[in-house]
Amino acid sequence: MTWFVFVLVCAAFLSVGWLGHRRLRGSNNVTEMMIANRHLPSALAWVSMAATWIGGGYINGTAEAVYHSEQGLVWCQAPWCYALSLIVGGLFFAGPMRRRNYHTMLDLFDERYGSRMAGFLYLPALVGDLFWTSAILAALGGTLGTLFGLEPAGVILVAAAVVIGYTVMGGLWSVALSDVLQFGCIALGLMIALPFVIEQCGGLQNMLAEYQAVFGDQARMFPTSAAWTAAEPWGWEWMDSALLLIFGGIPWQVYFQRVLATHSVRSAQLMSITAGVACFAVALIPIGIGMAGVVLDWEAMKVEPPPSSSDVLPYVLRHAVPTVVSLIGLSAIAAAVLSSVDSSILSSASMFTWNVFRPWAGLSSDDQRLRIVLRLGIVVLGAAAATLALQVKSVYALWYFCSDLVYVVLFPQLVSALMFKFTTRFAACCGAVLSLLLRGAMFVVSFGVASEPLQGLYEEVSLWPWRTLIMLSSLAVILLVSMFSRKRLEVTRADG
Repeated sequence: MTWFVFVLVCAAFLSVGWLGHRRLRGSNNVTEMMIANRHLPSALAWVSMAATWIGGGYINGTAEAVYHSEQGLVWCQAPWCYALSLIVGGLFFAGPMRRRNYHTMLDLFDERYGSRMAGFLYLPALVGDLFWTSAILAALGGTLGTLFGLEPAGVILVAAAVVIGYTVMGGLWSVALSDVLQFGCIALGLMIALPFVIEQCGGLQNMLAEYQAVFGDQARMFPTSAAWTAAEPWGWEWMDSALLLIFGGIPWQVYFQRVLATHSVRSAQLMSITAGVACFAVALIPIGIGMAGVVLDWEAMKVEPPPSSSDVLPYVLRHAVPTVVSLIGLSAIAAAVLSSVDSSILSSASMFTWNVFRPWAGLSSDDQRLRIVLRLGIVVLGAAAATLALQVKSVYALWYFCSDLVYVVLFPQLVSALMFKFTTRFAACCGAVLSLLLRGAMFVVSFGVASEPLQGLYEEVSLWPWRTLIMLSSLAVILLVSMFSRKRLEVTRADG
């Protein structure tokens, strides 16, 4: 029955992908596949933006953080941080990017610093997308394998093949339409399940009270002042993580792909802001399910507790609700993962086609060969993500590292290029190299391969907001080097 439901969900996504393919008939323009020729309807764009963030990692990770014995609600930052990320993006970034009629996020760097710099900045974006996609696929395979007896490798390969298939067929049209299906599955599957879960916990008030009793101050959304004044002030680490999610969630092509696909600047801004509100609202459901995982009397239900915190969402859906509702919840998880994967492989393939291959091959923007390259890119990236997902032990650490890279490398580059007209290519290179070196050093030391003095220094620094400090250092270097080189050029011209 479980395989049947999973295959049914995959078939539904393929059908939706075919609708996107029909929308592309008669169009030979790669812009239609990448950004829907800027004709994506406002309602469809809004659902697609919200659904892109409310993906498999989002709903599973939210429930996991709430359930985790060492984290609790206070460390469940994604709901409000991603909501703020979309709102900040809509207020300050969506308008200028859409107003310039870019095709990808990297067009900004191409315009300011040239195609080589844009190609260089493609690397952290590509790696971030690739490992994020791999981690999501691996999580799906592991979850369905552990809880429902499905073969993880089979789930990963089937899911990847389905996503590649419908994304190749219709590009952004298929992806956006699949987002509508995903949004509907989550709303139906999880909202139907939540009342049954709350009833099993003795009602909403009892669930909240028991969760508070177990976690204490960790059951708050924000930490108390003690988090900053304790012997080990973890509040700075909490703040660093929150800032990473808020501002590190902006410089992603999956975000700007939808911004650039809207028909107007105002539509792009409103879409982003309202999607942020939806992102937070939907997160209340997995938050409730994560709390239920703590409160439920597993012994009375004659069931072992979840084997790991990452399994709490599907575990509760399997054991705390009726079978029919459980299968609907499974479809919601599968739909969320499929819709997360398609967005990321399309975004990376779009940047490669438009910002790497097109200038290298010297092709015009309407050359039909670009569509072939885009489709090949989708296939290659999807296959690479599936291959990495089968090596799950090596994916998560690299995914964590790459998510940091987007924050410490791409965000200062985006801010400086978009908001400061005097920045130079040399300064941008200096900032990128600095952030890569500092983040790489922290990555190496965190695995204990550095000398003992450096390891001790890392243990102290790890309590600081060090990711944010690296990001700010990179931004400062870009601005200072740009100002210095500009003044030096002015002096040289005056002397000449």
